[in-house]
Amino acid sequence: MVDLTVAAIPFYFGTMGAEAAWWRKRREDGGAAPGDYERNDTIASLAMGLGSLVVPLATRPPMRNFDIAGGRWRKVALGVAAGAALTAAAADAVARATDVEPGELPTSSTEAAESAEPEGHAEPGPSRERRRDRVRRLARRVGGSAAMAAIASAGAVVAGTWANRTMAHKAFERRLLPDWGSGPAAALAAVFAWDAIYYWNHRIQHEARYLWAIHVVHHSSEHYNLSTALRQPVADALGTFVPYGLMALLGIRPDLIEQARGVNLIYQYWIHTEVIRTLGPLEKVLNTPSHHRVHHGANRQYLDRNHGSILIIWDKLFGTFEPEDEPVRYGLTKNIDTFNPLRVATHEYVDIVSDVARSDNWDDRIGFVVRGPGWAYARRDELGLSQPPGAEAAPLEPAPV
Repeated sequence: MVDLTVAAIPFYFGTMGAEAAWWRKRREDGGAAPGDYERNDTIASLAMGLGSLVVPLATRPPMRNFDIAGGRWRKVALGVAAGAALTAAAADAVARATDVEPGELPTSSTEAAESAEPEGHAEPGPSRERRRDRVRRLARRVGGSAAMAAIASAGAVVAGTWANRTMAHKAFERRLLPDWGSGPAAALAAVFAWDAIYYWNHRIQHEARYLWAIHVVHHSSEHYNLSTALRQPVADALGTFVPYGLMALLGIRPDLIEQARGVNLIYQYWIHTEVIRTLGPLEKVLNTPSHHRVHHGANRQYLDRNHGSILIIWDKLFGTFEPEDEPVRYGLTKNIDTFNPLRVATHEYVDIVSDVARSDNWDDRIGFVVRGPGWAYARRDELGLSQPPGAEAAPLEPAPV
């Protein structure tokens, strides 16, 4: 059947043109606003929208090869994961064995002379400690890089297996309830069920960093207009989501599930605007431009709020609702300041790889992947990983007495 989101492309461009004209008139009266169109930002959003249609065609089929039950690449991926994990463990052991306790290194030339071994013996103490320090640093680099390889390989198997095993048409063959058919009741049930599942998938994308790396694309613009709705992720194949195939298990046909997807995404398109301020009583039930502006806000009170698609009732039921109050500041808590689509799509993955590779224990390494982005950024600052690799952390000031 026709993909409704593709069929709606002429509607997208027509409404974006009308919105841009509205803002152009407003500029003449009072200057630019966050909802206005900026050329490079709009081009980046349109490029990401095109990428969201094309890239999955190339990435989803290969991911099935990582299926643990029969994928062609599963043995290689599992072998890499196991070998890399063992390498990381060995490197960690070396790093611990060569770790230099505070105060162990000489702090003055006098202490260095006193710690030096008699002439004719092996290297003096300071040289030996410097060598230990070099070995420790190398071991930590090897351990971090190997750990990242292990996590990435194992993650590919998990993602490939999950996606392959939760496909709607396979679930429909194992359905638990009778076929609902293709009538209006079934179509309405599909839209409602998709909306409920979407809420949880949207929410967990804000709560697990490897999923945030997929979704952050959509939040990366500092503008908020209809073109922002088209700034869509391209790396869904790397995620693990609550499966929409659950609907098929309950007897909803796969073609209706796909149709519900289109209805939900098209609904979300029009709420990316500042032109419409409020919908009155409908604000109590529906997700509206006002509610979704909150979702895109980088203001502290707006972070991780209003995850609904068509209905806002899920946020009210599960404690993530926030009304629009103070003016919304759009974008990320730390904006990336680029319009390059490749950078927009990959910047969080690059940061994850860097954070894991520069960590020296498995708690942090796993945490930087699966824990929330807020935790990850705070932990990165705590460990001094926000600085470029190789840079020394600034010395801590003594606490005031």
